[in-house]
Amino acid sequence: MIPFIDLKAQYRPIEDKIKSRINAVLEHGQFVMGPEVKELEKNLAEYVGVKHAIGCSSGTDALLLALMALNIGPGDEVIVPDFSFFATSEVVSLLGATPVFVDVDPKTYNMDIESMKAAITKDTKAIMPVSLYGQCADFDEINEIAVANALPVIEDGAQSFGGEYKGKKSCGLSTIGCTSFFPSKPLGAYGDGGAIFTNDDELASKMRELLNHGQSGRYVHTRIGINGRIDTMQAAILLEKLAIFPKEIELRQVVAKRYNDALSKKFKTPSVEEHNLSAWAQYTIEVEDRTNFQDEMKKLNVPTAVHYPGSLSSQPVYHGMYDVENEVTNSVASKVVSLPFYPYMDEETQNKVIEAVLSL
Repeated sequence: MIPFIDLKAQYRPIEDKIKSRINAVLEHGQFVMGPEVKELEKNLAEYVGVKHAIGCSSGTDALLLALMALNIGPGDEVIVPDFSFFATSEVVSLLGATPVFVDVDPKTYNMDIESMKAAITKDTKAIMPVSLYGQCADFDEINEIAVANALPVIEDGAQSFGGEYKGKKSCGLSTIGCTSFFPSKPLGAYGDGGAIFTNDDELASKMRELLNHGQSGRYVHTRIGINGRIDTMQAAILLEKLAIFPKEIELRQVVAKRYNDALSKKFKTPSVEEHNLSAWAQYTIEVEDRTNFQDEMKKLNVPTAVHYPGSLSSQPVYHGMYDVENEVTNSVASKVVSLPFYPYMDEETQNKVIEAVLSL
């Protein structure tokens, strides 16, 4: 069976360095807030090109901390795309605020600008676009509209870390950028982890306090916060993975191009804007009969996955709460299917996937 993602292929060339990093943590014993955390934050900030990078416990907590720092709460509205992973709206709901679900662009699956503009009300307190599947949303337009309405913008860059928008790195494009280091993400840890990025000194200070139980000093709690710290062990692992990450982004472009060249005549393949560089968190096509497609691919020993099979607004937990009809979201959610994809995928494996897809 072809792996959907082969994390072992990535591990092998840096095995000795990873083990050395892990052993260093075991030796110094600072398993929480150890020196590797500061080292990682410094390297992440330099990579993205922002003043502050803050390691945290997950991509979900990164979004939550960003909203908390902006004082989002009951009575507030946050605009989110209706097509994303549940965490995007979940963090808004957790704070008692209201997620306002808008439609997505049929080409990129990112937040539709006109739908977003129409959703702004007097209660809107933030806009949270998702850079889905690895490609950044249209941040020039989003930021321009946000500034005109005095609104902060939070990029949900859980899938786009390493991607670029007009030469600038994802997570450095708005008021606050957030990403995830879940193992299958473009830059993945060996467990949960995430990071927050900003150029705003005040917001950075607030988020550092919020992720450590709201402490401004030891046992001095100036805010109600959470336990959102990143583990030292994960930071140590990410340091070595970040060192090879630029090369992996290049490899992802190669695999994606081979897929596009082979599949685009028969299927709707990913459309990446000319000014964007995708991190290719997933390689996702559209098919008309997804159930049959997946069944046939399984027979050919090629795994597939669906990111995502339904809109956020239609999730059971929101039943009866929202009267939303986002046509593009509903359409793509019924058709998208992701193929095996990872940076170290050799041509032989790529060809097997391509041949299987083209045979249907």
